[in-house]
Amino acid sequence: MDGAVLLRWARICVDGLESRRAEINALNVFPIADADTGTNLLATMRAALHAAETAATDVTEIAAAEVAGALARGATSGARGNSGIILTQVLRGIAEAVHAGPLTAQTLRSALRRGAVLVRESLSVPVEGTMLTVLDYAATCAEECSDSALAEVALAAADGAAKALDDTTAQLGVLRAAGVVDAGARGLLVLLDGLVTVATGEPPARPEYLPAEPARAPVAAAQPVPGADDPHFEVMYLLAGTDEERVARLRERLSELGDSVVVVGDGGGGWSAHVHCVDAGAAVEAGLAAGTLSGIRIESFAVTAPVRAGADCVAAPVETTGPADRGILAVAAGAGAAALFEAAGAVVLGEDPVTAQALLAAIRRMPNREVMVLPNGALPAHELVAVGVAARDAHRDVLLLPSGSMVQGLAAAAVHDRGRIAVDDAFAMSEAAAATRWGSLRVARERALTMVGTCAADDGLGLVGHDVVVIDHDVRAAGCTLLDRMLGFGGELVTLLVGASAPQGLAEELAEHIGRGFPGVEVIVYSGGQHGDLVQIGVE
Repeated sequence: MDGAVLLRWARICVDGLESRRAEINALNVFPIADADTGTNLLATMRAALHAAETAATDVTEIAAAEVAGALARGATSGARGNSGIILTQVLRGIAEAVHAGPLTAQTLRSALRRGAVLVRESLSVPVEGTMLTVLDYAATCAEECSDSALAEVALAAADGAAKALDDTTAQLGVLRAAGVVDAGARGLLVLLDGLVTVATGEPPARPEYLPAEPARAPVAAAQPVPGADDPHFEVMYLLAGTDEERVARLRERLSELGDSVVVVGDGGGGWSAHVHCVDAGAAVEAGLAAGTLSGIRIESFAVTAPVRAGADCVAAPVETTGPADRGILAVAAGAGAAALFEAAGAVVLGEDPVTAQALLAAIRRMPNREVMVLPNGALPAHELVAVGVAARDAHRDVLLLPSGSMVQGLAAAAVHDRGRIAVDDAFAMSEAAAATRWGSLRVARERALTMVGTCAADDGLGLVGHDVVVIDHDVRAAGCTLLDRMLGFGGELVTLLVGASAPQGLAEELAEHIGRGFPGVEVIVYSGGQHGDLVQIGVE
């Protein structure tokens, strides 16, 4: 398999995980019975595929090493949940095996064994009867297959994984009690079956692995250490600027704070960490001591009741009919902007300036079980993390989306769909926000030094994100230059959100400038009414 074929395999994996997501979620009773393993594996594989497709500018020529490396890096940066972070090491094993050529029968054997070793090294407490056991057995079956054809080795690995998957029920007590196979291992089989599909042209026939009683999953599966210190939060983050020694110390520290500890690398200096714990703040601080953090995710677990030794407790089923009980809370400055978000179905927090306390109070006033928050640049990241931790509880899940401006928030709100599950809705909204380059036109209030020189009071300032890139004595000229800079990277749609202090005719002049210089680009002008920015600009 060369790079083009590996890319096709990744697409087949995404399709397979998507079709099997509900089945895998229904199997999820370990380590936390929160029915999201299928969703987490799918989100991780989607992130891997996105990175590989971005790298594959010429799919007919791209090398296997380039595709596999991109898959591993993308998965590591986009990993979700315990299963997703383990999946990254399977992809890293493939990346290391194909560094000098395509994926062959022999390099597949090496890839699976390397992945199995990496997974065990990354776990603080390896547990048998899970994804790692099935990966181990798949690697062994591939090594014992003497055939030189890739298709035969892939089939041996997949069939071995299927047999080991059946055995997981007897190997782990919580799986045996629930009458299910391991959910993460079921997802791994989807990936191995994908290899067989690509190599042979025919997908292997597999049964549907449904639990005997899907509505009654033991709560005890979520409680490795019963009592008051049961883990309540899942903490994940990306780590850079570190080394193996500091990562080892981080793994040890996270093991002291909680369980389900996994710290993995992408082979290129990037790391991802995962832990279930009570003190989410301490887990983040441990990461800060180990390197530079990004992509911090903290999610709460809804634990129905503490489990006592020997207790016979089960979780009540969560039944959903129709659209999810989900609401959007958007921070907006200006009456016009507030009206736009309300028209998109959001509840608006319009205080100016917005404080962390005000945002927390607004989230708690939301009547919804799931709350998606569009902060729109109102608060720095560390305050948003603190608000998210404080707002989540057993009755409410809060997702803080990465909208750095109101124009990014509007782009995200436009693709919101309550018919999707929360993680897919958040993914689509986050992608829409990230795909919107944003800038702003302002008037300098005083003389100041910027990254492009010194500005005087009343100069026009053009910013891309938070950085000044244009200074001009004429505000209108500054706006035109800013648009030239932003559209120089391409764009099909420009949104102009006009502030309360914008000079008469400014929006029309900017729209005409776009029409002259960039024919074919669509322009939408809204009255935002915000103070501070004369115009906020979004380019999609």
